[in-house]
Amino acid sequence: MLDDFNKAMDYIEEHILEDIDLEKVSKLAKCSSYHFQRMFSYMTNISIHEYIRRRRMSLAAVELQNHHKVLDIALKYGYESPTAFNRAFQSVHGFPPSYVKKKNVVIKSYPAIKFHLDISGHEELQYKIENKNAIKILGITLPLSKNLEENFKNIPLCWDQALQNKILEQLKLFMNGKPQGLLGVSIHHDENWRYMIAVSSDKQDEQFDEYMIPSSLWAIFKGEGTNISLQNLERKIILEWLPTSGYEYANIPDIEVYIRADPNDMIYEYWLPIQNKEVNND
Repeated sequence: MLDDFNKAMDYIEEHILEDIDLEKVSKLAKCSSYHFQRMFSYMTNISIHEYIRRRRMSLAAVELQNHHKVLDIALKYGYESPTAFNRAFQSVHGFPPSYVKKKNVVIKSYPAIKFHLDISGHEELQYKIENKNAIKILGITLPLSKNLEENFKNIPLCWDQALQNKILEQLKLFMNGKPQGLLGVSIHHDENWRYMIAVSSDKQDEQFDEYMIPSSLWAIFKGEGTNISLQNLERKIILEWLPTSGYEYANIPDIEVYIRADPNDMIYEYWLPIQNKEVNND
């Protein structure tokens, strides 16, 4: 996995001046674009888009120090106007590009990322493996961006709005299947990325969307706490458990199950779709 991710990072570095296609990058990493972006953010604590922006502005600062014109550098790094370039540069370095040639200005440098092995996993993770038939869900749908950073902002807003509009209360009336609880379902295995706030139900209602989650083998992890503790659990699962589990990510929706949905005192499960890892005998 590390070799594949480093190939992807090499590709980004070689094409840093271009409009980088994350679908192509993720293929080099041998995973979906969704999974690549999530893995990258878990490993680095920044999004892939933020990393690319920092790398570009780091390289641009070096060229500005070598007395290149701001307009020329802006065009070289894909910005159609000096204003847009100025804004991006200042967000990284804290001052406009015109200040680079002044004395005592501290430039920030963001080196190219290389992934290396790190030994972790000292905290136990409890889970169970279950084979489940297809799960029919009923709920509301939020279109997702191909940029996970935008989705991390929009999904909580969707939950807040569903709570205020009493949609969550209405959904609970339709819940009659498993998993029991309010569900956050990320659907990202086709071109139409979307997120559903839903319940497992065999009922129908015109005001709600329906979706069938395919049958799958699931690794099910349970926890308590807050939204932050759930995010930390998912990070540990993806970075520590999955690479050494003998399984790999199955490219179907994953599920967050909110058994008790109090944001400050939650009981939750994370359902990770898995499949047996393909063995390369070459």
